[in-house]
Amino acid sequence: MQHHVNELDWSELERALFADGYVLVPHVLEARACTDVAAMYPNDDLFRSRVHMEAHGFGRGQYRYFRYPLPELIQTLRAELYAGLAPIANRWMEALRLPDRFPDSQQALFDLCAARGQTRPTALLLTYEPGDWNALHQDLYGEIAFPFQATFFLSRPGEDFTGGEFVLVEQRPRAQSRPEVIVPELGSMLIFANRYRPAQGKSGTYRTIVRHGVSRIRSGRRFALGIIFHDAR
Repeated sequence: MQHHVNELDWSELERALFADGYVLVPHVLEARACTDVAAMYPNDDLFRSRVHMEAHGFGRGQYRYFRYPLPELIQTLRAELYAGLAPIANRWMEALRLPDRFPDSQQALFDLCAARGQTRPTALLLTYEPGDWNALHQDLYGEIAFPFQATFFLSRPGEDFTGGEFVLVEQRPRAQSRPEVIVPELGSMLIFANRYRPAQGKSGTYRTIVRHGVSRIRSGRRFALGIIFHDAR
């Protein structure tokens, strides 16, 4: 078995997402699967584009967007995670008092995206080398934006690379921003809010803005797989 998505406790994941805006799950991808996905990076046939972050002011490093059809493992991860997250996303929208609702299936979401001109796949493979980093950002890509995304960590911190911590920053209204610094193990999966999340205050639920990035790589090479559920323009 390459992954353990079918073993996830979605009730516990929902509790953590509502409490913290993210959840880190260890040992979701097997080590061999991590190696196999990272090894895809040089294969031009699998990708539609390559982005050099420095050229766009995104930081430093590079990533590649997969083309359709996605590799089987990545397609499976995307579809199975979406099925578990869609009901949570709709309760998230209710808590935020927003009108957006998301269909049960990944294909139905693709149809919504296509109706608004969003047809390009957004699953991506990222690589960082010494001195590379990723600026705080949000992955929205168009009018339709699913409120969660996932990152799978394909390298061993402290062995394959040093530095390169995953950073989440929550901008709270009328308050200082709150950072979270995460150092996941090989094969871990992080699900997080890609735009905003509901937070509980004294007067009820309010909205906070969330951005994510990666701190500077000190040594080695770091790979990560990004799963974004909506397509791009």
